[in-house]
Amino acid sequence: MSMGIARNVAIVLVLAAAVAFIPGGGSTAALVAAILSTLIMVSLVFFAYRFYREHRVELDGLGDRWRGLLYGAIGAVVLALAALPRLSDSSGGTLVVVALLGGAAYAFYAVWRHYREYA
Repeated sequence: MSMGIARNVAIVLVLAAAVAFIPGGGSTAALVAAILSTLIMVSLVFFAYRFYREHRVELDGLGDRWRGLLYGAIGAVVLALAALPRLSDSSGGTLVVVALLGGAAYAFYAVWRHYREYA
């Protein structure tokens, strides 16, 4: 094992010990996780905004029906991901999430095929 790998493993072990044994370490770790997940969400929203701005003409060229299907699929994905913690507790809820994501995937594919057909 190289020294770099050993150093990285030691850092991870020290951080894990700090979270486990220092009072308030768990709540601090939860805060750091919340901050990181917020930063990831902000970066995804910024990417979606940039993508929309760069492809606005192509989106308008889809037509109302296909654009509505695309936006509905995006809404279904957002709904499924937002409801995932509650719905994953039961098998019926898991089936709902899978159905939402599967339907959204099919809608994305249909819109993509329509776009490629008339591009």
